[in-house]
Amino acid sequence: MTIDFDPAGLKRYLTGHFGADAPMQIDRIAGGQSNPTYFVSFGPRRLVLRKQPNGPILRGAHAVDREFRVISALYPLDVPVPCPEVYCADPEVLGTPFYLMDRVEGRVFSDGALSEAAPDERHALWMGLADAMARLHAVRPGDAGLEDYGRPGNYFERQIARWSKQWADSPHDPIPELDRLAEWVAHNQPSDDGRVSLAHGDFRMGNVIFAPDQPKVAAILDWELSTLGHPLADLGFCCMAWHTSPDEYGGLLGLDLDALGLPSEQDFVDRYMQASPGMAPLTVFHKAFALFRFAVIWVGIADRLRAGTAAGLDAAAHQGMARRLARRGIALIDAG
Repeated sequence: MTIDFDPAGLKRYLTGHFGADAPMQIDRIAGGQSNPTYFVSFGPRRLVLRKQPNGPILRGAHAVDREFRVISALYPLDVPVPCPEVYCADPEVLGTPFYLMDRVEGRVFSDGALSEAAPDERHALWMGLADAMARLHAVRPGDAGLEDYGRPGNYFERQIARWSKQWADSPHDPIPELDRLAEWVAHNQPSDDGRVSLAHGDFRMGNVIFAPDQPKVAAILDWELSTLGHPLADLGFCCMAWHTSPDEYGGLLGLDLDALGLPSEQDFVDRYMQASPGMAPLTVFHKAFALFRFAVIWVGIADRLRAGTAAGLDAAAHQGMARRLARRGIALIDAG
């Protein structure tokens, strides 16, 4: 797979950082739609490199500096994240800013149906995902030195404004369903209950590593969209799996959950709520908001694909995803 930087520049940087030269191997990881990601072996060290994509980017997007800051803050706490190694802001090294973290060994599942896991473990894996999310949301931002990591309060109002503007500014073809969904979430926001946590922003099955031999999350990955926010935004986003089909980014809609050993949406939500006392209930709004936001993210992916800067190697296979997600959101709100 294509490497979008000069390996010699990375080798010089690693030699300087670690104080010694060593054999190096680089392998690109398929799947990430935003920031190109690579396995890097440097002598005995097994690392992961995350960098901004080449080419023009939207202001505030592809924030690898924020990713590095948040995993550095959470690593000493009871939240499973990789060990951070180093952040490099100098674009002269690899063409864009980047960071390195230790590689976590374990299992990554590309679909919500967990087709690569034994059927009798699938329910427990989803419960482990709920537990990891609850552990993240239990952290007080101030205790992690992240009290200034975003603006507290009115999270949904600010997020709807942000993603609505991104949709309005996109050169993408019209999507009437997305226009309707944007209007609905803007007019159906719940009152701000004052709850503030660290919101991951892309919390889903494909963004965690499970331990090799137990249904426990060993590392939460891909923190680019993280900020101070409302925990129900992450929960609603994760619950999209039950409202999208297997060919819509690995959803569960239409599958026989019992036969496959998979939990219901309510099972998953109940497990999270058990570990999150005092949490407000999850509503249609939270799930519709998640589908709206994810649809706009896919608009951005399609725009980068047209510009030739899409990081995900399978981006072309997901043309039309924004419209499909918007339709799922409309179906959800129409069902009440």
